[in-house]
Amino acid sequence: MRTIYYCLLFLLISTAGYAQKSDINNFIVKESLLKNSKLAIIAADSLDQPLEKINGLYTFTISGFTQTLKFNDGVAILPLQIDKSAFVYVKHQNDKGTHSKLLYVYKKEGSLNPFTINSMWMILFPLLLVFIAFAFRKLIIYAVIILLIFIYFNHSNGLNLSTFFETIFDTLKKAF
Repeated sequence: MRTIYYCLLFLLISTAGYAQKSDINNFIVKESLLKNSKLAIIAADSLDQPLEKINGLYTFTISGFTQTLKFNDGVAILPLQIDKSAFVYVKHQNDKGTHSKLLYVYKKEGSLNPFTINSMWMILFPLLLVFIAFAFRKLIIYAVIILLIFIYFNHSNGLNLSTFFETIFDTLKKAF
């Protein structure tokens, strides 16, 4: 009986040593290598070096939709294709916090070019327009027109108001 107990204890200790304890705290978004209008998420460290040890299922929120992505050697492919240039908001939440990126994916001739947008610009640009409008009363009409064009451009490229405010709140949480 004692030998069975020790064997089970040894088996339990050895399996705990092989368990993966890897969280995704940073990621890179690039075009898939297959060039099939899909994006790939690459798990990375704080220096943007890919982490190839990440394997398994991880939950991401892509522009408001929850997706379970399967990582193989640190890379997961998003299942949805991108038809035209659009904003994509990628968010992952784990025990160490929320990690998110706002991207503008520019599609030209079948290739995707994702550009990471610093979310502070999403806060500063409207605030700058409002400041200019209040500082120079003659420019208030132009500031309102530019602000409406900014809102229309964001909305027509897939960045609705809820995602816009979610981006701002996540940025403010990181800052403080």
